[in-house]
Amino acid sequence: MSDRDRLPFRRLRLPRLEVTLQDRLTRVRRSWRMLLRIALSTGAAFAIATYVLGHSQAFFAPIAAVITLMGGAGRRQRVVFELVLGVAFGVLVGEMLILAIGRGAWQMALVASLTAVVAMLFNLRGMALTQAINSGVLLAAIVPLAGAANPAVSRFIDALIGGLCGFAMLLVLPRNTRRDIDEGLQELLAGLTGVLERIAAAMRSQDAQLADAALAEARDAQPVIESLHATAANVSEIVRLAPLRWKERADVERYAGSVNDLDNALRDARVLARRVASMLRHGERAPDGLARSVETLVEAVRIYADEYASSVDLERANERLVEASDLAMHAMAERLTVNTASIAAQVRSLAADLLMAGGVPRTALDDLLDVD
Repeated sequence: MSDRDRLPFRRLRLPRLEVTLQDRLTRVRRSWRMLLRIALSTGAAFAIATYVLGHSQAFFAPIAAVITLMGGAGRRQRVVFELVLGVAFGVLVGEMLILAIGRGAWQMALVASLTAVVAMLFNLRGMALTQAINSGVLLAAIVPLAGAANPAVSRFIDALIGGLCGFAMLLVLPRNTRRDIDEGLQELLAGLTGVLERIAAAMRSQDAQLADAALAEARDAQPVIESLHATAANVSEIVRLAPLRWKERADVERYAGSVNDLDNALRDARVLARRVASMLRHGERAPDGLARSVETLVEAVRIYADEYASSVDLERANERLVEASDLAMHAMAERLTVNTASIAAQVRSLAADLLMAGGVPRTALDDLLDVD
């Protein structure tokens, strides 16, 4: 694999300490949808609350819109629900306390703590608990303008308006789902290819340090996996809800469904690197069949990385994975030790996870991978 192909994975290990102006401008340019969503949702939420409903302190409407837009990946429907529930609960408890004890420093402390206690007693968690406390605090801190509407009711309505405006912008201006998840998959597959290449090279050269380096690279890929899981949850939500992305639903669901299997494959690669390093440190020579099985895995992952969406290419990759498993299983007959048996089993496990990532059902794995 060329240095250019390995660049995304190397960036995990050797992050640049300096971010250039061009990097920042590129990040801004690629975030144009998010910036437009923020602008439109906050402006619309404030305008509706202020000019349509006549709320004089409609600050929470745009805040609620931003909270919804920035909610956790794949859970924005729940964010809207928790936001409104938490605000309503905090408003209720806070308003009752303020009517009884008034406003001030000690009243602020009491409102915040008691709102939290009551919310937890009612089993509010996460966003709902946070917004309940925030609502009580803001009610205690801000004195309503003379002649203004009931602040409790206004704040609840503002939260609902802001949440709905933020959610609407996610549907009207959805992210580029296929591009986003494809970029994450390509980065992960490039990393996995690099790890397997190092493992194969370590087996050919009998270099335990090279196997240790492969293990370190595989461990450094964890942030890529975590980011890919978040992206998969996010784009799955978008294609389910946004009409503009419905036509991409089948591809995105297939991509997202492969993330757990690719995660398992990378974990297998870590175990494989560890077993190879152990074998080489003990002076055992890797059978040729085992080295060729790992090299065949590299070829299969490269095919995935070239064009993951092509059913033809996936079929070719699956054939190479079956071949890799067969090579590993037959290599044990050449030299059977605890280490070679463990490595062969790990190659088979890695091939199985990649086959499932390519769409092969679990029930078909034994028939494909059983050795004749």
